[in-house]
Amino acid sequence: MRKEDCFYLGKVVSKYSFKGEVLAKLDTDEPEIYENMESVFVSMGNNLVPFFIDRCRLHKSALLRIDFEDIKDEAAADGILGAELYLPLEMLPPLTGNKFYYHEVIGFTLIDTVHGNIGIITAINDSAAQVLFEAEKDGRQLLIPVDDDIIVKVDREQKTIEVNTPDGLIALYLA
Repeated sequence: MRKEDCFYLGKVVSKYSFKGEVLAKLDTDEPEIYENMESVFVSMGNNLVPFFIDRCRLHKSALLRIDFEDIKDEAAADGILGAELYLPLEMLPPLTGNKFYYHEVIGFTLIDTVHGNIGIITAINDSAAQVLFEAEKDGRQLLIPVDDDIIVKVDREQKTIEVNTPDGLIALYLA
């Protein structure tokens, strides 16, 4: 399985017991939907390795306590501490309305309520404090905040996102 075909679920953050159980911090608003997983991909170097799960359950709401089939002692658990966990993209729960996954909107057209078509989304930059749409229009790059106050409508059928950008933002790029 390739990372491009998967989504980041979380990270193994600590050992839980001397029997090899670990705690994983999940990157989700709904950790409870991952309580009964049968397997997960663990990032080992540049590879994703499937690990089968005997049992997993929520631990203090945001952590998932995982008992892997092949990890039954502390030494084995040490081997996956800090490892990232992934699941196939098709296991993502569908979103509706103006909620979307970042990978889902790449290629969508941004439509500003004042300026019309302002470009095609080429990437989502989530490395800064403010998440940004990276869009391209006529060879120019635009950076538009991903914010509930700016996003008016997500249309999956038309592959568009309607935005109401702050005054002057689009003029900075297209003037």
